[in-house]
Amino acid sequence: MIKFLYQRHDFSAISLNLPWENKIMYKILGLSLAGIVGLLSISMPVIAEKAPAADSKKMQGEYIDWRLLGVSHRNDKKTLRAILGNDIAIKAARKSDMQVWPDGSIIAKLIWKESVHSNWPAAIVPGEFSGAEAMIKDSKKFASTGGWGFGAWQDGVLTMHSKEKSATCFACHVPMKAQDYVYTVPVK
Repeated sequence: MIKFLYQRHDFSAISLNLPWENKIMYKILGLSLAGIVGLLSISMPVIAEKAPAADSKKMQGEYIDWRLLGVSHRNDKKTLRAILGNDIAIKAARKSDMQVWPDGSIIAKLIWKESVHSNWPAAIVPGEFSGAEAMIKDSKKFASTGGWGFGAWQDGVLTMHSKEKSATCFACHVPMKAQDYVYTVPVK
């Protein structure tokens, strides 16, 4: 005999005794369930995953597992940014030791075009992913740009900018000299 228990809200149990003494009943039940599962799997529509467009950018790179340093909304470029840090940058931010970021700090800026939430028009939300930029602190290697190297992730690989492009990036960061050329305000 198989005993089925039904739990009511008052946690008392009601026992139902069902006379399934014959093994044939188990076989019939098993075959019936297998048939139902088989029919469901045949009748279920196959859902094809839409392939991304050839020119769409993907979030990929070692920054995927980094932690959040801060966020920003660039009105001039109509973008939203999540600023992430590697372990060295996160440790410095937690200690509020950002007047001079330690060598080895890497700050990643993940950028999305701004979009309006479809069900909440007052909300600005991330739209299409635009890319991921990087600032790498190495005071000796990048001495001419305040100790920071500038680059971007392309197909998951961090590629450093040329000296000319880095000089252009650095020029935008000069107003932040007192904060070691970093605009990011860490979240608290």
